This record gives sequence, C-alpha cells and structure tokens, in this order.
Amino acid sequence: MQTPTNSIVDSATDSSADSANQASDSPYSEKYDVIVNGAGMVGATLGCLLAQQGKKVAVVEAYLPSAFSADDASELRVSAISRASQRAFTAIGSWEKMQAMRVSPYESMHVWDSTGDGEIHFDAAELGEPNLGYIVENKVVQLALLDVMRESDNITLITPSSLTAFEVSDDSVLVEVENESGKVTLSADLLVGADGANSKVRNLAGISLKRNDYAQKGLVATVKTEHSHQHTAWQRFLPSGPLALLPLSDGSCSIVWTLPADQADYYLAMDEGAFNLAISEAFGHHLGDIEVLSQRAAFPLLGRHAEHYVKPRIALVGDAAHTIHPLAGQGVNLGIKDVVELANVLSNTSRSPGSYSLLRRYERARKGDNLLTQKTMEGFKMLFGHNLPIVKTARNLGLNFINQLAPVKNEIIRKAMGV
Repeated sequence: MQTPTNSIVDSATDSSADSANQASDSPYSEKYDVIVNGAGMVGATLGCLLAQQGKKVAVVEAYLPSAFSADDASELRVSAISRASQRAFTAIGSWEKMQAMRVSPYESMHVWDSTGDGEIHFDAAELGEPNLGYIVENKVVQLALLDVMRESDNITLITPSSLTAFEVSDDSVLVEVENESGKVTLSADLLVGADGANSKVRNLAGISLKRNDYAQKGLVATVKTEHSHQHTAWQRFLPSGPLALLPLSDGSCSIVWTLPADQADYYLAMDEGAFNLAISEAFGHHLGDIEVLSQRAAFPLLGRHAEHYVKPRIALVGDAAHTIHPLAGQGVNLGIKDVVELANVLSNTSRSPGSYSLLRRYERARKGDNLLTQKTMEGFKMLFGHNLPIVKTARNLGLNFINQLAPVKNEIIRKAMGV
C-alpha cells in the first residue's frame, strides 16, 4: 500500500480547511496515534476520549446520519443510556448537545411475568437519584458526538470512506481506506475496530467469533398508549419473549418486542389495526390500547463474543467484540464501558498505544464483565422462556421475593445504572 497525494473529503473540517487538507499537510501524509474504524456511538466516543488526552486520532466512517430536526418523528432505534454512559458523554462535551436535541429520562422500571403475579419495580426516588437513565435515539447520540469531533483539533473525521485492508508492522499499522476517488493509506500506532457486529477489522485480523443464534428477532416501532407511560420503562415477559415499552419525551413509547423469527415476520406483515390489537393484548392492556405511530422493523438477535479483543496494534470495542441479548438494554452501555477502559489504559503512559502488553490490560479488564453480562442475559432468556409449571412458579416467587428485599433490589439497579 502506498500513501497517495490526493485527499478524501473530511467532514470534520470546514470549507476553509479544504485547501489545507489537499496540500502538503494532508491527513494522509502524517502518522496518527490511533485510527478508529467506525464513527457510531462507541467509536465516536472513543475518538473524543482519546482526543481529550492530546492524542492524534483519525476516525473512518462510511455513512453519517441525516441532520436532526425537532419536527421529525422519533427514530426507531433507541438506546437506554445508563448513568455511567451519561458521565462519559458529559466528560467529552456531547451530553449537552444531546439534551439540546431530544432525550427522555425515565424515573422507574416495572418488570412482570405474564404467566403469573411475579413483578419487580425499581424507582429512582428509592435510590435518591433523579432518574434511572435516559432513552435516547441512536441518531441523536451519534450526531452529538460528531459535533464534538468536528470541534476538536485532534480528530480527523474521514468520511465517506471504508476500510479495505491493513498491514501491521513492528512500529505501525498501515490502513487502506477507499472512497469514490480511490484508495488512500493512513498510518498509526493503533487501529481500533468500532465497526459493529460484522466488523471488517475483526475479520481481517483473523479473530474468531463464538456465535449463538437466538432464533429470535427484535421488532421495533414507535407507539402511542391510551394511558400515560408515567416516565417508566415497562417490560412484560411473555413465553415468546419480552415486550418492552420505553418512554419518550413526547408521550409516545419506543417498543422492542422479542419474538421468534417467524412470528416477528408475521407481525411485520400484519395490517395496522390487527397489529394494534395484538400488541395491546400482548402487553395485557396495562396502559390501555396501544396504537402504532411508525413503520415497523425487525432485526435478528444473535449473541457474539470475539475470542480475542486485541492483537499487536489492533483492538476491538463494542459490537465488534461482543453482542448480547437486548432484554436488559445493556448493549451500547457495555460498548461505552469498553472505550472508557481502553482510553484509561492508553492515558498517562509513554508506551505506544499499539503495545500488545498494554492492550492486554484493556482485554483483561473488559472481557470477563462482557462475557458475564452476555451469559446472564442468556440465562434470563431461558428462565422466562420455560413453560414448565414448576419453573413458572419459581420465577414468579423469585420476582416477588427480590421486590421485597430493598437492599438487594437497589443494588441490582445501581449496578445496571453504573452508580
């Protein structure tokens, strides 16, 4: 691979800097401390954290979201942002930008079993906290992070471009990226794959992946409920999978309905009136009648875990390293914990960011926690999917028992919140 003289369009720079980027100080003629492949929620957060440390960072991204408008309907894909993730966003200056767009705090969480009377209720007031977390559209998170990257002198955002290859040597990693003008090569001490479940970095690095096909899909949509959502995250466990209603600031809810794959496809094809009735009944009419406001979509649910998170001058974060069942909404929060840990490991050291022994500290710190969370979610999936009378009785009794043990219950939710 050779470094060309032409330059990819860099969305992190304004028009006044275009000529500079195309001259001798092109972003392709210099070496970076870190190249991050992927400017989604996790990759962009890492780029901002590293830039705060004074590191020179390049972030490569193929697609950027459209601009935000307050008049637009809520996006279908949302995330439950924990207080720990909020702290990370606040530290890099993106949280205020999200608030200026649209965030939806939730003050309580109610979970119950459709096969019995078992339930558990978490309340921020019992913890002395203002809320348990926030429901935020993925697009809002990404746009706020992109704004922070554009404001940073230490970040070069290279888009639209796609990573096509890389070569690792003793002192650097050469990364080939491609756009409509051709291929260019970047040089760095470390390449980070923050490029999602189908990570190109992971695949090219030859890192194997353990997969668990849950034979389920997550059906998502925005709905309106007859009665107020009460700023509460609701989740009803059905034999087919959990149905979650997540409160949005305009009074509507974002749903994530876990279903067997063929059943999800059936609900996608159902006419609107029939779907409204089906979801209202599935939710037990707990908030009255439910009416869908948006298109419906579904995505397959698979558990994935990379055999290794790191190699010399290579690291994986977020979905590139692991994906979990969404029933507890912890996916993106685990990814944010990954990048906070990686940034901490790379701070205050004179060693190269690509040092394998240094990167192994990150892997050891995060791999166990991610794997434990993944297996715990799979355990809950199996527990609530069983229809044996003895299992149903046990889990309903268990929910009610924990609900009465305030210290235990509060410790569970504090851990999930990251406080």
